[in-house]
Amino acid sequence: MKPFIHDDFMLENKTAQRLYHQYAENQPIIDFHCHLSPSMIYDNRRFENLTQAWLEGDHYKWRAMRTNGIDEKYCTGNTTDTEKFAKWAETVPFAVGNPLYHWTHLELARYFNIHDLLTPATASSIYEKASEMLRTEEFAIRSLLTKMNVSVVCTTDDPADTLEYHKKLKGNFDILILPTWRPDNVVKTEDPAKFQAYINKLGESDSTVINDFSTLIEVLDRKHKFFDDMGAKASDHGLDRFYFAAFTASDADNAFRKLMKGETLSEEETEKYRTAVMTELCRMNHKRGWTQQFHVGAMRNNNLRMFRKMGPDTGWDSIGVPQDALRMSRFLSSLDETDQLARTILYNLNPADNEMMLTMAGNFNDGTIPVKVQYGAAWWFLDQKTGMEKHIRDLSSFGLMRRFIGMVTDSRSFLSYPRHEYFRRIVCNFVGTEVERGLIPDEEELLRPIIEGIAYKNAKEQFGF
Repeated sequence: MKPFIHDDFMLENKTAQRLYHQYAENQPIIDFHCHLSPSMIYDNRRFENLTQAWLEGDHYKWRAMRTNGIDEKYCTGNTTDTEKFAKWAETVPFAVGNPLYHWTHLELARYFNIHDLLTPATASSIYEKASEMLRTEEFAIRSLLTKMNVSVVCTTDDPADTLEYHKKLKGNFDILILPTWRPDNVVKTEDPAKFQAYINKLGESDSTVINDFSTLIEVLDRKHKFFDDMGAKASDHGLDRFYFAAFTASDADNAFRKLMKGETLSEEETEKYRTAVMTELCRMNHKRGWTQQFHVGAMRNNNLRMFRKMGPDTGWDSIGVPQDALRMSRFLSSLDETDQLARTILYNLNPADNEMMLTMAGNFNDGTIPVKVQYGAAWWFLDQKTGMEKHIRDLSSFGLMRRFIGMVTDSRSFLSYPRHEYFRRIVCNFVGTEVERGLIPDEEELLRPIIEGIAYKNAKEQFGF
């Protein structure tokens, strides 16, 4: 009987199979947006068991387990790793149709050569075999990255970070590990006390007391240059939406001073302050030739009880309302007006925004470089077969599919890289199906650069790796 994960998994016709195996399968991986830990890469951690490798910090799996009626103690609690894995194995058969089902079995196959379906009946044998392998040098973190043919990893890092482990990794590992600038804390103004604590931390990292808006920008610019010196090529901004309001220098300074005194801003003051900060940050990105990424549309920390108990990024986020296209347009246009719009990648979380985002990107592609403003990969809740297929179809309809920059893991798991394979199979199946329907010519000189570009080469060109 053919195993569930086989050579032609998800490839529904001969052309799709040919495209994947000839042009996509062996391409290196550039992971230009993830949340992997640089310290764990430097330390070359070995996981003691499959629970540690799979379930630590993975809110995708936690959400599925909670939905399946699994008590929180088996997700984030203090029960044993064996008990936690058993509860995950109990959940997996209920995840049929969810990308977690595919990812789980791809990861078992690609890392451990395990082709059994994960069920309560197979849990013990799978856990023991995989855990035994993970404890060996061959399955230490650096080996896991090498095994998956990863060439570049771009982590996500706060401006106040010392980048200590990036420094240590320079010249110490064949795979390029680069920082990515993530300054979201500078625009999180809802809680003035937390904002003040963060600004003080940022100032300490630069040996500067930040007491006004101009000093804030000066410190951020020095930190931005530090990231640039450390090899950073991109910023990332995880926003609920784009901000835009006309502002003056005094508007920004007054708002900043109010926050530092512990006062709450009005909606108008908040919009002006955030617009001012984001404008300055994007000017820095342009000045240093970076690519800026905007991940917009998440509605975070919805369950306030659990957020107070567990903190952010523990699985209580969802898709937000459609984006405000007018504010997005005006913000991007304000940067374009002064020729300070950097290379930009737009990611949306609400699928209702696909077509709007694609056509918005087209407004600012001025012919100076290919896809100056790029529509990014299907992200987070859209990072699944249906979401990716819609994404690729929309992209091919409104943009240039051949220029598509491709996949990111957006992951905290070192076992997540088969998601690139998953993505590549979906792309090859889409293109192969269109070829067999007679909608794309069956010409290798046309098809090969499409697949190789989306799988690897377009990202390499975009970031200059």
